[in-house]
Amino acid sequence: MTGRPSERGTLRRCDRIRSSPEFRAVYRARHRAADGRIVAYARPNGSDTTRLGVSVGKRCGNAVARNRVKRLLREVFRRARREWPAGYDVVLVPLGRDYTFEEVDRRLRTLVAEAIRRAKPGAPPHENRQ
Repeated sequence: MTGRPSERGTLRRCDRIRSSPEFRAVYRARHRAADGRIVAYARPNGSDTTRLGVSVGKRCGNAVARNRVKRLLREVFRRARREWPAGYDVVLVPLGRDYTFEEVDRRLRTLVAEAIRRAKPGAPPHENRQ
Protein backbone atom coordinates (compact mmCIF):
# COMPACT_ATOMS: atom_id res chain seq x y z
CA MET A 1 0.00 0.00 0.00
CA THR A 2 1.21 3.48 -0.75
CA GLY A 3 0.70 6.77 1.06
CA ARG A 4 -2.08 7.78 -1.31
CA PRO A 5 -5.14 9.35 0.33
CA SER A 6 -8.27 7.29 0.45
CA GLU A 7 -11.21 7.98 -1.83
CA ARG A 8 -13.43 8.93 1.12
CA GLY A 9 -11.09 11.61 2.42
CA THR A 10 -10.25 9.75 5.64
CA LEU A 11 -7.13 8.18 7.07
CA ARG A 12 -7.14 4.48 6.35
CA ARG A 13 -6.52 2.01 9.14
CA CYS A 14 -3.02 1.30 7.80
CA ASP A 15 -2.25 5.04 7.97
CA ARG A 16 -2.76 5.20 11.73
CA ILE A 17 -0.71 4.17 14.74
CA ARG A 18 -3.03 2.16 16.95
CA SER A 19 -1.14 0.03 19.45
CA SER A 20 0.70 1.00 22.63
CA PRO A 21 4.01 -0.57 21.50
CA GLU A 22 3.90 1.53 18.31
CA PHE A 23 3.27 4.72 20.33
CA ARG A 24 6.06 3.84 22.77
CA ALA A 25 8.52 3.25 19.92
CA VAL A 26 7.86 6.74 18.57
CA TYR A 27 8.19 8.32 22.03
CA ARG A 28 11.43 6.42 22.72
CA ALA A 29 13.00 7.71 19.50
CA ARG A 30 12.93 11.17 21.16
CA HIS A 31 12.70 13.16 17.92
CA ARG A 32 10.24 15.88 18.77
CA ALA A 33 9.22 19.44 18.11
CA ALA A 34 6.93 21.52 20.32
CA ASP A 35 5.49 25.02 20.39
CA GLY A 36 3.67 25.12 23.72
CA ARG A 37 0.31 24.03 22.31
CA ILE A 38 1.15 20.83 20.39
CA VAL A 39 4.02 18.36 20.57
CA ALA A 40 4.95 16.33 17.47
CA TYR A 41 7.09 13.18 17.75
CA ALA A 42 8.52 11.44 14.68
CA ARG A 43 10.38 8.20 13.95
CA PRO A 44 11.38 6.53 10.66
CA ASN A 45 9.16 3.49 10.09
CA GLY A 46 10.88 1.82 7.12
CA SER A 47 7.79 1.84 4.91
CA ASP A 48 6.56 4.06 2.10
CA THR A 49 3.78 5.69 4.09
CA THR A 50 3.63 8.22 6.90
CA ARG A 51 1.39 7.08 9.74
CA LEU A 52 -0.32 9.19 12.41
CA GLY A 53 -1.05 8.61 16.07
CA VAL A 54 -2.89 11.08 18.29
CA SER A 55 -2.68 11.06 22.08
CA VAL A 56 -5.14 13.42 23.75
CA GLY A 57 -5.08 13.63 27.55
CA LYS A 58 -7.83 14.63 29.93
CA ARG A 59 -6.44 18.16 30.18
CA CYS A 60 -8.13 18.73 26.81
CA GLY A 61 -11.58 18.31 28.38
CA ASN A 62 -14.28 15.68 28.46
CA ALA A 63 -14.64 12.89 25.89
CA VAL A 64 -16.55 15.10 23.45
CA ALA A 65 -13.85 17.78 23.50
CA ARG A 66 -11.02 15.21 23.23
CA ASN A 67 -12.65 13.52 20.24
CA ARG A 68 -13.14 16.89 18.53
CA VAL A 69 -9.42 17.65 18.96
CA LYS A 70 -8.53 14.18 17.58
CA ARG A 71 -10.75 14.66 14.52
CA LEU A 72 -9.26 18.11 13.91
CA LEU A 73 -5.66 16.88 14.15
CA ARG A 74 -6.35 13.89 11.87
CA GLU A 75 -8.03 16.08 9.24
CA VAL A 76 -5.23 18.64 9.15
CA PHE A 77 -2.64 15.85 8.99
CA ARG A 78 -4.53 14.12 6.18
CA ARG A 79 -4.62 17.28 4.10
CA ALA A 80 -1.00 18.29 4.69
CA ARG A 81 0.85 14.97 4.64
CA ARG A 82 1.84 15.24 0.97
CA GLU A 83 4.18 18.06 2.04
CA TRP A 84 6.28 15.74 4.24
CA PRO A 85 8.52 12.86 3.19
CA ALA A 86 7.00 9.38 3.38
CA GLY A 87 8.25 6.71 5.74
CA TYR A 88 7.69 8.19 9.21
CA ASP A 89 5.49 7.52 12.19
CA VAL A 90 4.20 10.76 13.70
CA VAL A 91 2.49 11.11 17.09
CA LEU A 92 0.73 14.36 17.96
CA VAL A 93 0.01 15.40 21.54
CA PRO A 94 -2.14 18.52 22.02
CA LEU A 95 -1.47 20.41 25.25
CA GLY A 96 -4.66 22.41 25.52
CA ARG A 97 -8.10 22.90 24.08
CA ASP A 98 -10.06 25.35 21.92
CA TYR A 99 -8.09 24.92 18.72
CA THR A 100 -9.20 26.40 15.41
CA PHE A 101 -8.62 24.65 12.10
CA GLU A 102 -6.37 27.48 10.86
CA GLU A 103 -4.28 27.43 14.04
CA VAL A 104 -3.77 23.65 13.92
CA ASP A 105 -3.01 23.79 10.20
CA ARG A 106 -0.31 26.43 10.70
CA ARG A 107 1.21 24.72 13.73
CA LEU A 108 1.25 21.18 12.30
CA ARG A 109 2.90 22.16 9.03
CA THR A 110 5.81 23.58 11.01
CA LEU A 111 5.99 21.08 13.88
CA VAL A 112 5.71 17.88 11.88
CA ALA A 113 8.28 19.08 9.35
CA GLU A 114 10.68 19.91 12.19
CA ALA A 115 10.14 16.58 13.99
CA ILE A 116 10.71 14.67 10.74
CA ARG A 117 13.85 16.70 10.03
CA ARG A 118 15.20 15.75 13.46
CA ALA A 119 14.29 12.08 12.92
CA LYS A 120 16.09 11.73 9.59
CA PRO A 121 18.96 9.27 9.75
CA GLY A 122 22.24 11.15 9.96
CA ALA A 123 20.61 14.37 11.18
CA PRO A 124 22.97 16.48 13.31
CA PRO A 125 22.52 16.38 17.11
CA HIS A 126 20.05 18.87 18.53
CA GLU A 127 21.52 21.49 20.82
CA ASN A 128 18.21 23.12 21.65
CA ARG A 129 15.92 20.09 21.86
CA GLN A 130 12.44 20.85 23.15
